[in-house]
Amino acid sequence: MISRSHRTPGRYSLTLCLCLPFLASCMMGPDFQRPETKVSAQWLGQAPVAVETAPAAVQDLAQWWTAFNDPRLTSLVERAMQANLDLRLAESRIRQARASLGIAGADLGPAVDTAASFSRSRNPASSSRSEAVTGNLYQLGFDAGWEIDLFGGLRRGVEAAGADLDAARESRRDLLVSLSAEVAGNYLNLRSLQQRLAIARQNLKAQEHTASLTSQRFSAGFASKLDVVRAEALAATTAGQIPLLEAQARQTIYSLSLLLGSEPSALLAELTPEGPLPVALAAVPLGLPSDLLLRRPDIRKAEAGIHAATARIGVARADLFPSFTISGALGLQGTTFSSTFNRASTAWSFGPALNWPLFDLGRVRANLELKEAVQEEELLSYEQTVLTALGEVEHALIASSREEEHRQAMARAVAANRTAVELATALYTAGQNDFLTVLDAQRSLYAAEDALAQSSRNVSTNLVALFKALGGGWRGQE
Repeated sequence: MISRSHRTPGRYSLTLCLCLPFLASCMMGPDFQRPETKVSAQWLGQAPVAVETAPAAVQDLAQWWTAFNDPRLTSLVERAMQANLDLRLAESRIRQARASLGIAGADLGPAVDTAASFSRSRNPASSSRSEAVTGNLYQLGFDAGWEIDLFGGLRRGVEAAGADLDAARESRRDLLVSLSAEVAGNYLNLRSLQQRLAIARQNLKAQEHTASLTSQRFSAGFASKLDVVRAEALAATTAGQIPLLEAQARQTIYSLSLLLGSEPSALLAELTPEGPLPVALAAVPLGLPSDLLLRRPDIRKAEAGIHAATARIGVARADLFPSFTISGALGLQGTTFSSTFNRASTAWSFGPALNWPLFDLGRVRANLELKEAVQEEELLSYEQTVLTALGEVEHALIASSREEEHRQAMARAVAANRTAVELATALYTAGQNDFLTVLDAQRSLYAAEDALAQSSRNVSTNLVALFKALGGGWRGQE
């Protein structure tokens, strides 16, 4: 009976050791699977081409801004990617996520603590001891603990932390996409404002010349005072547009400076001189709608969110089962330094521990329901992100194609209005037409030229919106 009682615990220990590898391979919770999303086989719209003789399409969307062939624009985008503060914040969040992954991974291994101390004490005399006793105490110890991940809760935690790191990376990439588009959009708007300023000043000069000639004709008795006032009013109205356009141009420069992580006035000297409005010289590589799922960082980020939420279901489900910990301690203690390391001064302990909360008022199950609801939310958010991305591409396609038609119509309108101004002026000079017709022709010409400038800008900015919707601007910018 005695020998049997000694063998039974050994058998149980051996059985437990043999089962541990199989138990440790068990992981609670569902495994992550990439969500299946059905998308159309083709886009409804067609890729716009900036010019009829466009060269081969830009196959790599990583540096789509180079399609505008504007060194200044390229420089601004590249500098923004180096100095933008939002990007630097995103990089900080990546480092935080990486550190959190390291913390989660460290929980898989054993933890070892060590402690050493020395104390000198004096105990007073007592009834059993006639003199006070002074002595030293040396202590040295090691404590170790290792939670065996029987049900995969710790490994699911590492998996969730890894997905969080992926989401942080995709968030930075999404910022790169937005930043490049925002810099390009502001730059195009600035060049358009400068172009509109030039048009306003040119029309103002012509209108002031007309007002001066009308004043001279009035002095000679060939025109009425009403004609003079109308001519001066038209010139004053055009002059009133110039300060507004100048303010908008200055504010746009300020916005670009802030995007580059600089003070508002940093780019004034560089961007105040007028420059042409850049036009893209390449077709857009649309690809297939399914390519968008792999290209756009916001979709990839949403997918990582599903992954993290799925892994945390496993963490919560593992809490329903007991945790198994192996702990041990080794200590040395002595009244002298040399005696501390004697074998007789050694103390140790080793053994497993089982922890299983049996009554927690449903806290663990409620937490599991919470994680499952979070996963459902992430799935719905993913579907919404995909639909939004598809819609942005289709919106950009239709806007690009229709705006080009609008620009061509406005170009014809400008040519017709210039002819109308020449004819109206000639007829008025010959006395065959009233002065109001001349003013209406000049007013229409200025409106058409300003509308053409804005339409030309919209053609380029719609193209930028399309590049952004396609998820271009982050590959190769890591």
